Amino acid sequence: MTLPTDTLERIYAGVLGKLIGVYLGRPFENWTYQRILKELGPITYYVNERLGAELVVTDDDVSGTFSFVRALEDYGASPNLSAEDIGRTWLNYVVENRAVFWWGGAGNSTEHTAWLNLAKGIPAPRSGAIETNGKIVAEQIGAQIFIDGWALVSPGNPAQAAKLARAAGSVSHDGESVHAAVLWAAMEAEAFLSRDVEHLLETGLSFIPADSLIARLVADIRGWVRANGDDWQATRRQIEDTYGYDKYAGVCHVAPNHALMIMALLHAPDDFSRGQMIVNTSGWDTDCNAGNLGCLQGIMLGLAGFDGEQDWRGPVADRLYLSTADGGRGLTDAPSIAYWLDDLARQLAKEPARPAPKGGAQFHFALPGAVQGFMAGGTEGNGSDIAVSGTGEALAVELISVAPGRSAYVGTPVFIPPAMIGHSWYEVLASPRVWPGQTIEASIAGAAGLSGTVEVALAVRHYGQDDALVSVISPQSVTVEAGQSARLSWQVPQFDGNPIAEIGLVMSVRDTATVGRVLVDWLRWGGEPELTLRRPHNEGNMWRSAWINGASVFSKNFRESFRLSANRGEGIILTGTRDWRDITIEAELNLHLGNYGALVFRAQGLRQYYAARLTRTGKLQVVCRRDEVEQVLAETALPVVFETAIPVRVTLSGPQITVDAGGTVLEVSDGTYAGGMTGLAVYEGALSTDKVHIGRVR
Repeated sequence: MTLPTDTLERIYAGVLGKLIGVYLGRPFENWTYQRILKELGPITYYVNERLGAELVVTDDDVSGTFSFVRALEDYGASPNLSAEDIGRTWLNYVVENRAVFWWGGAGNSTEHTAWLNLAKGIPAPRSGAIETNGKIVAEQIGAQIFIDGWALVSPGNPAQAAKLARAAGSVSHDGESVHAAVLWAAMEAEAFLSRDVEHLLETGLSFIPADSLIARLVADIRGWVRANGDDWQATRRQIEDTYGYDKYAGVCHVAPNHALMIMALLHAPDDFSRGQMIVNTSGWDTDCNAGNLGCLQGIMLGLAGFDGEQDWRGPVADRLYLSTADGGRGLTDAPSIAYWLDDLARQLAKEPARPAPKGGAQFHFALPGAVQGFMAGGTEGNGSDIAVSGTGEALAVELISVAPGRSAYVGTPVFIPPAMIGHSWYEVLASPRVWPGQTIEASIAGAAGLSGTVEVALAVRHYGQDDALVSVISPQSVTVEAGQSARLSWQVPQFDGNPIAEIGLVMSVRDTATVGRVLVDWLRWGGEPELTLRRPHNEGNMWRSAWINGASVFSKNFRESFRLSANRGEGIILTGTRDWRDITIEAELNLHLGNYGALVFRAQGLRQYYAARLTRTGKLQVVCRRDEVEQVLAETALPVVFETAIPVRVTLSGPQITVDAGGTVLEVSDGTYAGGMTGLAVYEGALSTDKVHIGRVR
């Protein structure tokens, strides 16, 4: 089918609506209506500061929603995508006890239970079935909270959204939970075409059994809303009396929360702010309910739906975190996610790909109001003399009044920001997006009305002593005046193994006080990295946090920088991004115990990678892993002795892979993975190395 002409902008609005709802409801998740009214009053805006919480945090609702859709990337963009393949996506991207979920234990957490089933070899949909896990576990809320992505790739196609949602929901859930997910996904897909909420409900209901609990619940709420008029509190009381938490066993049943979403939609069909007030003030699983409702109303009302008395978009600044094993995608933004989902939607609809804006620049600011994480003063604030906004074509940096000799900074996070350290309910898993050796470039201009001359330079902030941020400014700068444009370019130096947290621009005024706007048309980075990964000489922990920890133990208490241990099966640590392609990787591997130790490369998750393995049986192997299937591409004899380091060098050039282990060389050609992270792996034992050098192919 042909996609709606405004698909991209509505996807963006849906992503923003999801984020706003999750961030709004997160600080008081699981509070009751009574407690919310007593301690906070009606929720009309963000309350995180009143509760001492960060606004933008990692959250299962966000990570799951925008990570599980990657199955369409990994297994083919088809409406017939199977639950089994989506289950494989779980195993590839979800790090046990660390990423995405509440790891509350088998039989307590539905997602944890399903993940354990998958890990034991029980494929989806049996992994989430009632017959496997029981009705109570299977009908909790999770299938619904992760469902928006399947609708966002199905604009105007509720049948496709329903089919994908059923497959995705059944990985971990069953019964009424999947019915709720299917109904909501179909409604969201139809919301690309219609703002009639009664029509949306009829569309969703057409894809679930008429005698289901969810269908009966919707019918009851429609009747109550008609009878109650504007009195949403009366409807809420009827929901609590009929479908309240006390009526269901388990931790967080889907029915009460689905009921609040339906209620808020019907009581505020055309008002995003009122809908968020109702669904959040009503309590229970507030971030989940507000996120689902926010996504639907974002799609339905478009970006204009966020306009009004409250600035919903400004504090969020497009930011989101995806805490998965794909570390280079851990820090991202709503426009980037929107373009990605739009591309998947086009593949599913068999429409040609949309050209990447501005030559593929990571920061292009090409959507209305988009700032892509850029903030005055960066993630640490302190930008009172400037303001940042998106024009739909560029990032506008407003110099409110910068005095002579003063500088102002705007920046965006490319790794875990300081505010997130120790302040998130869910662990933050991410690797830096920008690395030493790469080149950062930007195109800027002085807007009409800029009153003076502004000197502009690129800058980065990296972690240093005690994990404090250290600012480094490019030695090259340019000047712009009104109507002038300029380009900036800087190859990023090494920082002693410390990771880069943020990139941005420093704007300085030399002679006269300056007001007006500097426009950032685009900012990008590229090229292969050139650096040595190791423990820095300063004290701190963020250099270790730059590695995705999929090992039983990733210790900092040994002489070597990197020592990992696997108690059962394979343990793996990964860093880098999917942009790492034609590079050399060097490390001295010391296998202390285990069936094998490995240098991993072009990794795209925990179970999709190449590896150069040193085996306990005395072999050097080049292996390609794809989920549960491992293919030995080449192998030869090589003596491997515990506690004896062997230098390993991997050279990657297109499909050509060359591995040199202490003078023993293997060469293979394979095109399964074009790029990806690098790392270390060990099977039921321990492996160490003091440094890993990443360089360009000479």
